[in-house]
Amino acid sequence: MNINEFDYHLPQELIAQKPADRRDGSRLMAVHRDSGKVEHRHFYDILEYLNSGDCLVLNNSKVLPARLFGEKEQTGAKVEFLLIKRIEGDVWETMVRPGKRLKPGDTVAFSPSFKAEIVDYGQDGTRLARFRYDGIFMERLEELGKMPLPPYIERASDAEDSERYQTVYCKEEGSVAAPTAGLHFTEELLEQADKKGVQIAYVTLHVGIGTFRPVKCENIEDHQMHFEEYEVTQETADRINRVKRAGGRIISVGTTSTRTLESAAVLKDGRYEVRAGSGSTGIFIYPGYEFKMIDSLITNFHLPKSTLLMLISAFYDREKILEIYDTAVREKYRFFSYGDAMLLI
Repeated sequence: MNINEFDYHLPQELIAQKPADRRDGSRLMAVHRDSGKVEHRHFYDILEYLNSGDCLVLNNSKVLPARLFGEKEQTGAKVEFLLIKRIEGDVWETMVRPGKRLKPGDTVAFSPSFKAEIVDYGQDGTRLARFRYDGIFMERLEELGKMPLPPYIERASDAEDSERYQTVYCKEEGSVAAPTAGLHFTEELLEQADKKGVQIAYVTLHVGIGTFRPVKCENIEDHQMHFEEYEVTQETADRINRVKRAGGRIISVGTTSTRTLESAAVLKDGRYEVRAGSGSTGIFIYPGYEFKMIDSLITNFHLPKSTLLMLISAFYDREKILEIYDTAVREKYRFFSYGDAMLLI
């Protein structure tokens, strides 16, 4: 398929620069795939679409305050780091700006007691950096790091982002971008879902920097996804499989939860189930893919020509998705990470 088949016109002013005043106050477009009916609601109405016996699957990865600002000790030049992932011990793969100035042996100081030495070159222009610090690394990172907001949010991160660019159920540190469909949930909504008889299951997929990288191939089948680490616990696998066997719906919250479930799906006794375990996945879901685990999907509105838009086009229908996006533009929905939500049922 050609990349241009996933393009649409998006006015710049519809790209959300701030979160909604309240998490569940964002708008919700509910799309009934069988009839094509579209309803314009708010996210606090989501429970009306969930039934007792369904299972909500959420990604509990926590966003690292992965953006660091420092100075090159040798010259005093300003340097910006974006941590991508821990390689081992205190060595991290990082994106650095300006990259050309940093070579192995250079040292960057973020504070007198928190520094990094470039030890090697990484892939795609990254650097491997060994951190030296006093205290506990994650505590120092919380103290000095900033939230790594996406490039289309054209402002510096602030104190509000430290709360609102995390889900209320985040637990496992490791992402450099939020699993944004989950940002709409409040603790109260999850409690109400539980009281209604909706099962809640957590998976972990650490969102990598690849989520922001554009597809550069004209033929999308030639695109190579970046790999991301995921984990499905035995408790989660058992819960999801019980719901599936009982005929309940698996409602995936976000594309990251979806990619985790589809990566962990195995065929057993003629039907698919989720297998517990951890690993890395580079699964690329685009039209023609046959879903094995999920029945419904909660997601935000995604960038033109993105792999995320391709995934939801695989779950419903590409032409209908683009019609829905045109409707969202016309109705002035807010787009991308801090934007509004869509429910595909």
